[in-house]
Amino acid sequence: MIRLLIVEDSALMRKLLGQIFTDEGDFEIEFARDGAEALKVISSFRPDVVTLDIHMPLVDGLACLDRIMLDHPCPVVMVSSLTEEGAEETLAALEIGAVDFIAKPGGAISLGIEDLAPRLVEKVRMAATVRIRRSRRLAERVRMAHMAPQPWPSRPFSRRDAADRLFRDPGKPGLVLIGASTGGPPALDAVLAKLPADFRFPVVVAQHMPASFTGPLSRRLNKICALNVSEVKQQIKLEPGNVYIAKGDADIVISSRAGALVAMAAPSDPAYRWHPSVERMVRSAMKHVPAADLVGVLMTGMGSDGAAAMADLHASGGYTIAESEDTAVVWGMPGELVRLQGASETTRVDDIGTSLLDRVS
Repeated sequence: MIRLLIVEDSALMRKLLGQIFTDEGDFEIEFARDGAEALKVISSFRPDVVTLDIHMPLVDGLACLDRIMLDHPCPVVMVSSLTEEGAEETLAALEIGAVDFIAKPGGAISLGIEDLAPRLVEKVRMAATVRIRRSRRLAERVRMAHMAPQPWPSRPFSRRDAADRLFRDPGKPGLVLIGASTGGPPALDAVLAKLPADFRFPVVVAQHMPASFTGPLSRRLNKICALNVSEVKQQIKLEPGNVYIAKGDADIVISSRAGALVAMAAPSDPAYRWHPSVERMVRSAMKHVPAADLVGVLMTGMGSDGAAAMADLHASGGYTIAESEDTAVVWGMPGELVRLQGASETTRVDDIGTSLLDRVS
């Protein structure tokens, strides 16, 4: 049996969530109406996983999560709204130590809960398998990375200067392609914060997220990175000194226009299970960039999205990096890449940025 604590201030939502997991047949369930009650229940119930609402009276979700991570560390799945405010708070929760999140359905909750149920059960089952000390160490490393001196150029730097140097190189410009899912936002912090402003390759990121979350994610990353970080909403030319975040609930496709590489947001393709699709991003890039000029990075995430494409990239002469099991919150995607023998190297998340610098330099 999986011991589950549902923390939710809405009586209707508690009832609906409780029914979802009761129907599964292998969950032992307790409830809390707010963060203060949750902290009391956790000490006696000792749950395997917690679902935690963000907006609650007395002790809100973020304050409750912080206490859980300090006093009774266990896997937590945040339940948030699809609003921009909900996205900002959810990203903060992932930094504190939550392993995953799911967005509440809009409109009539009783109608949307049926669509929510399969994904929520999948996420909670996955979270129950996570060894929480790993995600806590990841969050601690990220916080320390933000405090440490960054390897950025000390000289005055022009983004146009970086673009000129790259496009004057004899070969075609290369690309770094990063895929991530569960546990991805803090991992992206750790990797991208180590890249200097004159990093020679554009970086394209497919992070599984809803559309309302990828904009706040890109703005948050832009504050901590030397590179310019933006969300891809329409066709955009790929230039060095930039990180391009795929828009959520859609896919990102790499193409060529007038001799220049571009990225485009494309409607999500039902042939791919997860979105933005890492698999589709990598395969589209391989059509327009020689494999030797591509670097693929597959980080923490449930499932196998991107593993087959990056294994093909590796076999074609491209360079691929898999996050190691030691730091991945969920070693699904990178683990599958390793299983397919498609990883040029397997390394801890805090060393991926250094590997990219070494490879691209």
